[in-house]
Amino acid sequence: MKGLLLKDWYMMKSYCRSYLLIVTAFLAVSFMDDSNLFFAFYPCILCSMIPITLHSYDERSHWLQYSASLPCSRAQIVSAKYLIGLATSLVMFIVTGIAQVVRMRVSDAMEPGELIALMAVLLLLALLMPAITFPVIFKWGVEKGRIVYYVVIGVICAGGVIIAQLVDTDVEVSLPAGIAVPAICAAVVGLYAFSWYLSIVFFKNREL
Repeated sequence: MKGLLLKDWYMMKSYCRSYLLIVTAFLAVSFMDDSNLFFAFYPCILCSMIPITLHSYDERSHWLQYSASLPCSRAQIVSAKYLIGLATSLVMFIVTGIAQVVRMRVSDAMEPGELIALMAVLLLLALLMPAITFPVIFKWGVEKGRIVYYVVIGVICAGGVIIAQLVDTDVEVSLPAGIAVPAICAAVVGLYAFSWYLSIVFFKNREL
Protein backbone atom coordinates (compact mmCIF):
# COMPACT_ATOMS: atom_id res chain seq x y z
CA MET A 1 0.00 0.00 0.00
CA LYS A 2 2.84 2.38 0.85
CA GLY A 3 4.37 1.79 -2.58
CA LEU A 4 1.07 2.54 -4.31
CA LEU A 5 0.66 5.78 -2.39
CA LEU A 6 4.23 6.81 -3.19
CA LYS A 7 3.61 6.11 -6.89
CA ASP A 8 0.55 8.34 -6.88
CA TRP A 9 2.44 11.03 -4.94
CA TYR A 10 5.22 11.09 -7.54
CA MET A 11 2.62 11.23 -10.32
CA MET A 12 0.88 14.14 -8.59
CA LYS A 13 4.15 16.07 -8.45
CA SER A 14 4.75 15.43 -12.15
CA TYR A 15 1.28 15.88 -13.65
CA CYS A 16 -0.78 17.95 -11.22
CA ARG A 17 1.40 21.00 -10.63
CA SER A 18 -0.99 23.20 -12.59
CA TYR A 19 -3.70 22.38 -10.05
CA LEU A 20 -1.75 24.30 -7.40
CA LEU A 21 -1.69 27.45 -9.53
CA ILE A 22 -5.40 27.22 -10.33
CA VAL A 23 -6.35 26.58 -6.70
CA THR A 24 -4.25 29.54 -5.54
CA ALA A 25 -5.88 31.84 -8.08
CA PHE A 26 -9.41 30.79 -7.12
CA LEU A 27 -8.71 31.10 -3.40
CA ALA A 28 -7.30 34.59 -3.95
CA VAL A 29 -10.41 35.63 -5.87
CA SER A 30 -12.71 34.11 -3.23
CA PHE A 31 -10.81 36.04 -0.55
CA MET A 32 -11.32 39.34 -2.35
CA ASP A 33 -14.86 38.72 -3.60
CA ASP A 34 -17.31 36.94 -1.30
CA SER A 35 -20.34 37.62 -3.49
CA ASN A 36 -19.74 34.48 -5.59
CA LEU A 37 -19.07 31.34 -3.55
CA PHE A 38 -18.17 29.41 -6.69
CA PHE A 39 -14.59 30.65 -6.32
CA ALA A 40 -14.46 29.14 -2.84
CA PHE A 41 -16.11 25.88 -3.89
CA TYR A 42 -14.20 25.21 -7.11
CA PRO A 43 -10.83 24.31 -5.48
CA CYS A 44 -12.56 21.42 -3.67
CA ILE A 45 -14.23 20.33 -6.90
CA LEU A 46 -10.90 20.50 -8.73
CA CYS A 47 -8.99 18.54 -6.10
CA SER A 48 -11.63 15.82 -6.16
CA MET A 49 -10.56 15.20 -9.77
CA ILE A 50 -6.92 14.41 -8.87
CA PRO A 51 -7.45 10.67 -8.22
CA ILE A 52 -9.43 10.45 -11.47
CA THR A 53 -6.55 12.10 -13.34
CA LEU A 54 -4.05 9.70 -11.76
CA HIS A 55 -6.19 6.69 -12.67
CA SER A 56 -6.42 8.01 -16.22
CA TYR A 57 -2.62 7.98 -16.49
CA ASP A 58 -2.59 4.46 -15.05
CA GLU A 59 -4.96 3.29 -17.78
CA ARG A 60 -3.09 5.04 -20.59
CA SER A 61 0.26 3.57 -19.56
CA HIS A 62 -1.28 0.09 -19.08
CA TRP A 63 -0.06 0.13 -15.50
CA LEU A 64 -3.20 -1.65 -14.33
CA GLN A 65 -2.27 -4.72 -16.38
CA TYR A 66 1.31 -4.55 -15.12
CA SER A 67 0.11 -4.32 -11.51
CA ALA A 68 -1.23 -7.88 -11.82
CA SER A 69 2.36 -9.10 -11.55
CA LEU A 70 3.06 -7.07 -8.42
CA PRO A 71 2.45 -8.11 -4.80
CA CYS A 72 -0.57 -5.84 -4.41
CA SER A 73 -4.24 -6.68 -4.55
CA ARG A 74 -6.92 -4.93 -6.55
CA ALA A 75 -8.50 -3.81 -3.29
CA GLN A 76 -5.25 -2.03 -2.41
CA ILE A 77 -5.15 -0.32 -5.82
CA VAL A 78 -8.67 0.99 -5.30
CA SER A 79 -7.96 1.97 -1.70
CA ALA A 80 -4.88 3.95 -2.74
CA LYS A 81 -7.01 6.17 -4.99
CA TYR A 82 -9.63 6.69 -2.28
CA LEU A 83 -6.94 7.57 0.26
CA ILE A 84 -5.34 10.02 -2.17
CA GLY A 85 -8.79 11.53 -2.68
CA LEU A 86 -9.32 11.86 1.05
CA ALA A 87 -5.88 13.41 1.57
CA THR A 88 -6.21 16.01 -1.20
CA SER A 89 -9.79 16.84 -0.20
CA LEU A 90 -8.83 17.18 3.47
CA VAL A 91 -5.94 19.52 2.65
CA MET A 92 -8.14 21.63 0.39
CA PHE A 93 -10.95 21.58 2.97
CA ILE A 94 -8.59 22.93 5.66
CA VAL A 95 -6.96 25.53 3.39
CA THR A 96 -10.30 26.81 2.13
CA GLY A 97 -11.68 26.92 5.68
CA ILE A 98 -8.70 28.95 6.89
CA ALA A 99 -9.05 31.33 3.93
CA GLN A 100 -12.75 31.88 4.70
CA VAL A 101 -12.07 32.47 8.39
CA VAL A 102 -9.41 35.06 7.51
CA ARG A 103 -11.76 36.69 5.02
CA MET A 104 -14.54 36.95 7.60
CA ARG A 105 -12.12 38.34 10.18
CA VAL A 106 -10.71 40.95 7.81
CA SER A 107 -14.17 42.07 6.66
CA ASP A 108 -15.44 42.00 10.27
CA ALA A 109 -18.26 39.66 9.25
CA MET A 110 -17.47 36.60 11.33
CA GLU A 111 -20.59 34.45 11.59
CA PRO A 112 -20.01 30.94 13.04
CA GLY A 113 -23.29 29.61 11.66
CA GLU A 114 -22.45 30.75 8.13
CA LEU A 115 -18.94 29.31 8.41
CA ILE A 116 -20.24 25.92 9.58
CA ALA A 117 -22.77 25.79 6.75
CA LEU A 118 -20.06 26.73 4.25
CA MET A 119 -17.73 24.00 5.53
CA ALA A 120 -20.54 21.45 5.30
CA VAL A 121 -21.08 22.36 1.65
CA LEU A 122 -17.32 22.12 1.02
CA LEU A 123 -17.29 18.63 2.53
CA LEU A 124 -20.26 17.71 0.35
CA LEU A 125 -18.51 18.90 -2.81
CA ALA A 126 -15.19 17.30 -1.88
CA LEU A 127 -16.59 13.80 -1.30
CA LEU A 128 -19.90 13.52 -3.13
CA MET A 129 -18.67 13.66 -6.72
CA PRO A 130 -15.79 11.18 -6.33
CA ALA A 131 -18.10 8.89 -4.33
CA ILE A 132 -20.47 8.76 -7.30
CA THR A 133 -17.80 8.70 -10.02
CA PHE A 134 -15.25 6.20 -8.66
CA PRO A 135 -17.45 3.08 -8.90
CA VAL A 136 -18.16 3.87 -12.55
CA ILE A 137 -14.45 4.37 -13.24
CA PHE A 138 -13.40 1.12 -11.59
CA LYS A 139 -16.13 -0.80 -13.41
CA TRP A 140 -16.01 0.67 -16.93
CA GLY A 141 -12.95 2.94 -17.11
CA VAL A 142 -12.07 6.61 -16.88
CA GLU A 143 -13.86 7.88 -20.00
CA LYS A 144 -17.33 6.82 -18.84
CA GLY A 145 -16.43 7.98 -15.35
CA ARG A 146 -15.68 11.48 -16.63
CA ILE A 147 -19.11 11.64 -18.26
CA VAL A 148 -20.74 10.79 -14.94
CA TYR A 149 -18.55 13.36 -13.20
CA TYR A 150 -19.66 16.16 -15.53
CA VAL A 151 -23.29 15.09 -15.21
CA VAL A 152 -23.00 15.29 -11.42
CA ILE A 153 -21.45 18.77 -11.68
CA GLY A 154 -24.35 19.83 -13.92
CA VAL A 155 -26.91 18.48 -11.46
CA ILE A 156 -25.24 20.28 -8.55
CA CYS A 157 -25.07 23.55 -10.50
CA ALA A 158 -28.73 23.20 -11.48
CA GLY A 159 -29.60 22.53 -7.84
CA GLY A 160 -27.71 25.66 -6.84
CA VAL A 161 -29.71 27.74 -9.35
CA ILE A 162 -33.00 26.32 -8.06
CA ILE A 163 -32.05 27.04 -4.45
CA ALA A 164 -31.03 30.58 -5.40
CA GLN A 165 -34.40 31.14 -7.11
CA LEU A 166 -36.23 29.85 -4.05
CA VAL A 167 -34.31 32.31 -1.90
CA ASP A 168 -35.01 35.18 -4.33
CA THR A 169 -38.74 34.45 -4.28
CA ASP A 170 -38.73 34.37 -0.48
CA VAL A 171 -39.80 30.74 -0.33
CA GLU A 172 -38.91 29.57 3.13
CA VAL A 173 -36.78 26.44 2.97
CA SER A 174 -35.10 25.93 6.30
CA LEU A 175 -33.79 23.19 8.54
CA PRO A 176 -32.13 23.70 11.92
CA ALA A 177 -28.35 23.81 11.45
CA GLY A 178 -27.93 21.58 14.48
CA ILE A 179 -29.72 18.84 12.53
CA ALA A 180 -28.83 19.65 8.91
CA VAL A 181 -25.05 19.96 9.16
CA PRO A 182 -24.36 16.70 11.08
CA ALA A 183 -26.87 14.89 8.88
CA ILE A 184 -25.18 16.11 5.68
CA CYS A 185 -21.70 15.22 6.96
CA ALA A 186 -22.77 11.75 8.12
CA ALA A 187 -24.58 11.04 4.85
CA VAL A 188 -21.63 12.12 2.69
CA VAL A 189 -19.07 10.15 4.73
CA GLY A 190 -21.34 7.09 4.65
CA LEU A 191 -21.78 7.41 0.88
CA TYR A 192 -18.00 7.69 0.40
CA ALA A 193 -17.42 4.55 2.48
CA PHE A 194 -20.08 2.64 0.53
CA SER A 195 -18.60 3.87 -2.75
CA TRP A 196 -15.18 2.61 -1.60
CA TYR A 197 -16.60 -0.86 -0.96
CA LEU A 198 -18.52 -0.85 -4.24
CA SER A 199 -15.43 0.13 -6.24
CA ILE A 200 -13.43 -2.73 -4.74
CA VAL A 201 -16.15 -5.21 -5.71
CA PHE A 202 -16.39 -3.81 -9.26
CA PHE A 203 -12.63 -3.70 -9.82
CA LYS A 204 -12.11 -7.25 -8.58
CA ASN A 205 -14.58 -8.50 -11.20
CA ARG A 206 -13.26 -6.35 -14.07
CA GLU A 207 -11.17 -7.74 -16.89
CA LEU A 208 -8.05 -5.69 -17.51
